[in-house]
This record gives sequence, structure tokens and C-alpha cells, in this order.
Amino acid sequence: MTGTIRRRGPDITGMWLAKLLLIGNLVTVLLLPPLAAELLAARTGRQPTGAELLRAYGDPDTSRFPPPDVIVLSIGLLLLLAAIDVPLLGYLRDRDRRRHVDSTARLWTRRADVRRVGTESVRASAARIAYPLSTPGVYVGRSVRGGRDVWGSWEDVQVDICGPRTGKTTCRVIPNVVSAPGALVVTSCKRDVVDATREVRRRSGRVWVFDPHDVAHEPPSWFWDPLGMVAGNMKDAVGVAGLIAFTQHDQQMRSDGYFQPAAQNLLAMFLLAASLDKQPITAVRRWLLRPDDDEPESILRGAGNLLAAEACAANRSLPANQRAGVYGTAVQLVSWLAAPEVLPWITPGEGREEFDFVEFALGTDTLYILSRVDDERANPAATLLTGAMLVAAEYRAAACSGGRLPVPFLVVMDEAANTAPLPILPDRLSHYGSRGVVVMMMLQSWAQGVHVWGEAGMAKIWNACSVRVYGAGGSEDAMLRAQSAFSGRFEAGTTAVTHASSAWWGSTVTRASRPEVVLDVADVAALPRDRMLVQISGGRPLLVRSVPWWEGPHADAIRASIAQHGP
Repeated sequence: MTGTIRRRGPDITGMWLAKLLLIGNLVTVLLLPPLAAELLAARTGRQPTGAELLRAYGDPDTSRFPPPDVIVLSIGLLLLLAAIDVPLLGYLRDRDRRRHVDSTARLWTRRADVRRVGTESVRASAARIAYPLSTPGVYVGRSVRGGRDVWGSWEDVQVDICGPRTGKTTCRVIPNVVSAPGALVVTSCKRDVVDATREVRRRSGRVWVFDPHDVAHEPPSWFWDPLGMVAGNMKDAVGVAGLIAFTQHDQQMRSDGYFQPAAQNLLAMFLLAASLDKQPITAVRRWLLRPDDDEPESILRGAGNLLAAEACAANRSLPANQRAGVYGTAVQLVSWLAAPEVLPWITPGEGREEFDFVEFALGTDTLYILSRVDDERANPAATLLTGAMLVAAEYRAAACSGGRLPVPFLVVMDEAANTAPLPILPDRLSHYGSRGVVVMMMLQSWAQGVHVWGEAGMAKIWNACSVRVYGAGGSEDAMLRAQSAFSGRFEAGTTAVTHASSAWWGSTVTRASRPEVVLDVADVAALPRDRMLVQISGGRPLLVRSVPWWEGPHADAIRASIAQHGP
């Protein structure tokens, strides 16, 4: 007979609470008959016998002992018992799960690992790169071992994979939004982030809300020109066309080998022509709907872009069916330009102010980019704006001392696969931190990222991030096994008892040990909602408790913002 002795230890407090609960139930049940007897005695003037007491419960027609009082007393005591038992049993169940995971923290986390990502260490790291800010970095949570605040530095790019309803918004997004020291971009498909933080962010600078989906019912009081990303050169036009095509392409579908690339190239040339002629982006769709229109060719030729002009002419002279395929595919790529709810946000008019996305990264303003998963017509505009903010931040950082922004520029991508499906992320994430562009990506699952960026692209994103957070709610076998492996191994004590009835010494006890994973797959799958497994480059994994905003220093200001702007 062999038994494994885990070093996690029993939940002594929970055991005593369970015993007290059992004793309380027994006492209540034992007290019920005497209380019923006293009630009956008060009604009749004499103490009832046991048989009479049983008849009072079992005979509703008895006239000697009125049973309604007894029944009411019994039901009342049972309801009181249930009111105490149900929440306490739920608490004990959750506490047991949390205690089971928390007891492993000392097996896979050293105190030195916690100190390395604690407040003082991260603040010193920020000072080293000339960021002596009141906020030392991007807040992650509180370590289970040692109870220290855990931070990602201003050089770290972060990715979270947490299931739905696990506190990503309340514990990760909102606390970091309200404490961002410089420019801030937030993408989200819900209005709760805007409502909870916009008044706090007003203290730092102007608040811009891009809401073509009408998520927060924000009126279009300003506009952003997507052609500002083109800047009059073909290289940028090709990049913007690729971004537009990516937002319209399902990664699970095979694209056409000829019409898709040809349509994308045609779109790039038309974007360049509209940019050179200072026309709104809607001109691109107009030209695509009129294949015989030579206006973009004339604009490109007049600006000296002869190769692009000749390519436009070649597309117009294609055989009818072939030309229809190229132009038709390109029209589908810009179909969102026909959405009436999008146009006010991307075209000038009615005195709306133009948003300067290039200079944004050097200020302290806040931009909320809202989108909805089920509104495909408006999604490309939101994705384009997000990409423009990242590209502009890189551009501005390159012109700063050391190639780094003077104040960190935080980009929080809540539901990143839905709100910011940018093709540039897998390849560019790795060097954003060195530019002072700090990105936080929030995903619900690994598969959600694979659907957008493919398996290789999602692996690039995960490996490029120096802070990787895995929270509760996961059910993907590969990710559960990977997190279990990251938790490490420990020597579990074993006791072997050998019975030998024929021998005079009876039995032999042998004690040894064997290696086991600290958290097996079942442990990772059963993570409590307020626990996260955190991997920070250069250190061992940490078990961290997520801290909601109402436990933070901005709780009162956030409540006031919700009261003012909440629906």
C-alpha cells in the first residue's frame, strides 16, 4: 500500500468551520421537538406527551393541539437553517478550491522572484530608462506568496488569456487605464470601460471616443481621416490596403490567388491617388464603382507616380470579365465606406474637428475605440484607427531621444481579436516595449487568437510578450498542459507499507519521494476566478490574485464617473 503525501497541507480553518456547521445543524434539529412541545403546552395549559406531539405533526385535523403554530415554527427554523447553510457551504467550497491552489505557491515561487517584480524593483527599472513616474509600471495583481503588488515594467508587452466573466475589465483594464501616465488608447466592445474611466482621464487631458457602432451613444463631434496614414507615398498606401484587406478576410478561408492580390494592389493605388489629391477616402469607392473613370490615373501621372498610373491604366484595359473580378473584389474590401453610421467619423463636415493621430502619442489625451463583433461594416474603421495609432507612435518614438517616447504610451486592447485584429501585431509586438509603446492584449482563449492570426501568428504574439497572464475559465487542453508544465515539479513524499503476516515483525514502512507537477491539468482548469498564473520574462512563474478597481486608490473617482456616465 503506497500513499502520496502532498506538501500542500489541509485546510484546518475550513475543517473547523464545517464541523461547527454540522454541530449547529444537529443542535437545531434536536431543539425543534422541545420548542414545539413548549408551544403546544402554552396553547393547551399542559405538557403534551410524545404521542400527542407526533399527532400534532401528523394529524392536520386534530382539535386538541393546533398544528399551524408547530408547522410555522418548524418551517421557520428550517428556513433559518438553510439561510445559514447555503452561503456558508458555498464559501467553504470556494475557499477549499482557492486554498488548494494557494498552498502550492511556495512550491513554485521564491520570495526573490516576487521582489524582482515588486513595486520598488519595477520603480527602479523605470528610473533607469528615465521614467521616474508616480505609477511604476503596468499593474498585474497581488502575489499569493508574500502579498506583494506585482507589476510589468514600462518595457514589457503583455498578453492575457482569461475566460469570460473572470474580471479582465474590472481587475486588469480599468485599474491600468485610470493610472496611465501619458497618452492612452483603449479598444473595447463594451461601454463600461468608457463610463468607469472617462472622468478620471479628463484630469490628464482630452477624451476622444470613436464610436461608429453606437456602443456608448457618442455623437460624432470629430473625425479621423484614414488617408492620413498614406501620407502621399506608395509604401504606406500598400500597407493601408493590406490592413483593410486583412480586416475583411476570414483566416479560415482560402483567398483567391489572383483577384485578391490584384484588388489589393488596385486599392493601394486608388488610396494613394485620393491622398495626393486631398480627397476624402470615399472617393476610392466611387472610382472602384466606375471602372472606366481615369481620374485616379490622371492624379498619379500628374504627381509623377508614372508606374502607379500605368498600373491603373492596365487594370482598366483588362478583359471585361477579368476587370470585373478585380474591381468587384476591391469594392468588397471597401464596402464599409458605404455605411452611413461610419462616414461622419472618417470624413470632414459640419464643423467637426480633425483628430491629429500623429501627435497624439506625445500628449496625455485618451482615445477610446469602440466596436461591436456583430457589426462587420464598421469594424474596419475601428481597426484602421487602432493600427494608425500604433504606427504613429512608432514614428514619433523614432524621432525622440534614444528612439523612445518621453512618457510611456499605453495601448489596452480589450477583446483584442475582435476589436484590434491587426496583421502587424505578430511581427511588431516584440520591439514595441523598447519604443515606449506598452501594449496590453486581452484574449478569451488561444483559439480566439488563432482564428485571427493563425497558429504561427498567435505563437509569435505569445512569445513576443514579456508578461504572459493565464487566468480562470480555460478549457483548451494544450494550454492547460502548458501552464501545468510551467508550474514546475516538486518532490512529493511517499509512504509504502508492506504487510507480511507470516513474518514475526508484521509489516515494513518505507518512506521516499517522487517528483510531481505542482499544478496538474485539473488544478489549472479549476483556477478560481480571482487567481492568475503569471509568467514574467527572466523569472519563475507567479500565482497572483487579481485586484478589482474598487480595492484600488481610484475607487471613489471611478464610482463618480460611473454615476455620471453610466446608462
